[in-house]
Amino acid sequence: MKDQISALIDDEISLQEAEYLYTALKAEGESRECWMTYHLIGDAMRGSPTFKHDLRQRIMQQIDAEPAVLAPKNAKPVLESAKPSRLWSVAASMAAVMFVGMIVLQQQPQQAEDILPMEIAQNLPAEYLQAHQSVVPSSAAYYVQSAAYTERAK
Repeated sequence: MKDQISALIDDEISLQEAEYLYTALKAEGESRECWMTYHLIGDAMRGSPTFKHDLRQRIMQQIDAEPAVLAPKNAKPVLESAKPSRLWSVAASMAAVMFVGMIVLQQQPQQAEDILPMEIAQNLPAEYLQAHQSVVPSSAAYYVQSAAYTERAK
């Protein structure tokens, strides 16, 4: 069949002999594809105007003339869109821990270790004086005892 189609294109078969070929070519299928391929090969061999050297330029012009399809951005994967919520949950849990920690620290009684030594030194004389107030003379003149010592020569 392909030989007969090639002969028909090259005008080697009369029209009366090729009448059944025309009927086969009208139907879609392998014979029609063969017909189109043979015509394309023949045009290329004859240097038909469809195969000029500016083919690339014409293709590029047709591509430029086509409307650009603006596709929407791809949706972000689920993992990337979940990242901000993870960050907020971490920040919220840190804030909650800090809040609870401050409340616990404020409610704890002060321990003896937290008192400064200066405060202890100031409180001790007042307690001592109150405890020994009954023994202290009431007059303003205190009993003073003198003490003397001599240095030895070396």
